[in-house]
This record gives sequence, structure tokens and C-alpha cells, in this order.
Amino acid sequence: MELAVFNSLDRDEAIKTLTPCLDISRWVETTVDARPFASVEELLAHANKAAEPFTPAEVESAMAHHPRIGERPKAQTTEAAMSRSEQAGVDPGDNQTTAALAEGNRAYEEKFGRVFLIRAAGRSAEEILNTLQERLTHTPEEEDTIVAGQLREIALLRLSGLVSEGVNA
Repeated sequence: MELAVFNSLDRDEAIKTLTPCLDISRWVETTVDARPFASVEELLAHANKAAEPFTPAEVESAMAHHPRIGERPKAQTTEAAMSRSEQAGVDPGDNQTTAALAEGNRAYEEKFGRVFLIRAAGRSAEEILNTLQERLTHTPEEEDTIVAGQLREIALLRLSGLVSEGVNA
């Protein structure tokens, strides 16, 4: 979608458009209500600032929509399609890595009470697995900070893929 189109959407439609990027109402509404943006760079800078900081309740709510790494969401929603694309570096046919990720996911969920979240786009399965194993050594407080940062990275990545300057930029 071109930035000019995003800027011109009515508020409800703009909210529906942004929600798959990050399902945190405060972030979505703050970003939508700051329109119009002069550039995608300005939009991303505003969205980044609106993400600082996320509350623990916002993180928990947003996490409910994220699949486990290595598990492809089957829903036919915009958010599920984004997630499938982001996890393209995880080959479901690599049984060894898939098993190690599943084991790591279980350990992470047992320790932290939520799914392991990482900006998977642009990362190999091996890199994701190594990061998962390293993050298992963190305290809950350390992980809270990292997870909020990963949510922000995912949101900005999705937003940058959703809105473009347009053909006249």
C-alpha cells in the first residue's frame, strides 16, 4: 500500500490495516492518529517511538498471536501470512533442526511461560536455534526486555513491508 493511501484511510480502516503488524491497540492507535506522514521513514520513526516502552500486559497480549518458531500458522489471516513469510529460513524438512527447535520451544515455555519470540525474517534456522539456546540462560527480567524489543522489530519490519513511498517517490 502506498503511503498516500495509508494516510487517506479512514481511522477504522487504518487500524485494521496496522493491527496485523502488531496487535497492541495503543501502538496501532497512536500510529494511526499521527497521520499524515510525509515519508515512510517518518512513519517508521513514529511507530518505533510509539513502541517505547511496551507494558508487560501489552507484550502478553501481543504474544498470544505469535506461533512457535518452526510451526507454520495455518490460519488464512494477514498476520499468519506475514509469520509464514518471516519464518521462511526455517526448513520444516530439516528434521534435526525442527526437533531441536521444538525441544527448545518447550524448555523456553516451561521457563518463561510464553512462546519463544524472535524476529525470524532474515535469520537461518541455525541462527534462530543458537539464539534460543542462549536466551534460555537469561533471567525473566532480561527476557522481558528482549521480547519487547523483538516485538518492536517484527512490527517495524511488517510495517515497512506494508507501506511504501509509492511510484512518485
